[in-house]
Amino acid sequence: MTPLYTGVRLPVRVGLVGTGYAAKLRAQTLQGEARAHLVAVAGHTPETTEAFSQTYGAQAVISWRQLVEREDLDLVIISNISRDHDLIARAALSAGKHVVVEYPISLDPVEAEKLIALAAQQNKLLHVEHIELLGGVHQALVESLPAVGEAFYARYVTISPQQPAPRKWTYQRDLFGFPLSGALSRLHRLTDLFGQVATVSCQSRFWDAPPPASEAGFFTACLCAASLRFTNGVVAEVIYGKGETFWQAERKLEVHGDQGTLIFNGEEGRLVRGEETTPIEVGSRRGLFAKDTAMVLDHLSEGAPLYVTPAASAYTLKVADAARRSAETGQTITISN
Repeated sequence: MTPLYTGVRLPVRVGLVGTGYAAKLRAQTLQGEARAHLVAVAGHTPETTEAFSQTYGAQAVISWRQLVEREDLDLVIISNISRDHDLIARAALSAGKHVVVEYPISLDPVEAEKLIALAAQQNKLLHVEHIELLGGVHQALVESLPAVGEAFYARYVTISPQQPAPRKWTYQRDLFGFPLSGALSRLHRLTDLFGQVATVSCQSRFWDAPPPASEAGFFTACLCAASLRFTNGVVAEVIYGKGETFWQAERKLEVHGDQGTLIFNGEEGRLVRGEETTPIEVGSRRGLFAKDTAMVLDHLSEGAPLYVTPAASAYTLKVADAARRSAETGQTITISN
């Protein structure tokens, strides 16, 4: 294979935006990757950014705007708050950098499409991380799906109690976005499996934090319950909740077909056919950010294919935004495909 982009050289010089959990895993991966070098980091606060940069042998930068303009960077990885993903991606692409961004690419599906067009115009990589597709559960689900025959119903539930709810951006409305957009993987698993969506109906509820935190948009819990009808006839329910009002964690994915049912409860999978139950081997969730990073470097240096396209991610974002509009209006939203 040959590189798809001109001027790519090794090691790829990387700038990282963010100092949280995902950024930490990216930095750890880059430390052990001979084909890349972490050059600079931009974070939310100077103290945290300086400490993070020292840990991973990089230079601390005052702001992401300053970082994307640096001439000694080839690739910018965006691992900060969801609200700013599109702003940083646009600036980085315009500055001639390749871009890797954690989902969602944007909270606005129209802006997501514009960013994809800009990346094509600039002949630069725009990769939206969706490591849920690389995980053991999804891989086992894809491999086992033919065993249920014609699928007609799916149900995906993730409930995450947190006592108390943290005062962080993932519990702040304008920074995290509508829950099914901020947690886009809950929908993306299903669009990857079943394709295009015809209609979406959704209900949502937020429990606001007490003042003064509520004035900054903080909430203590949220719940989204969406019903999707796919163009191939599959009906799916997606339930996503987190925060203080929940007391029992749940992570369960079911797919029902005319010849059997697949059930993944946490990391355990099984195929059910009447009284017969067959265990399904599920791979590990560990090392997925490292795998994603390695595939990006394979793509940049050798032209190897990636496991997901930005267009696929943007389509799922369109579905998530339809869920938001349904929750706000009480109407079922028809999606134009």
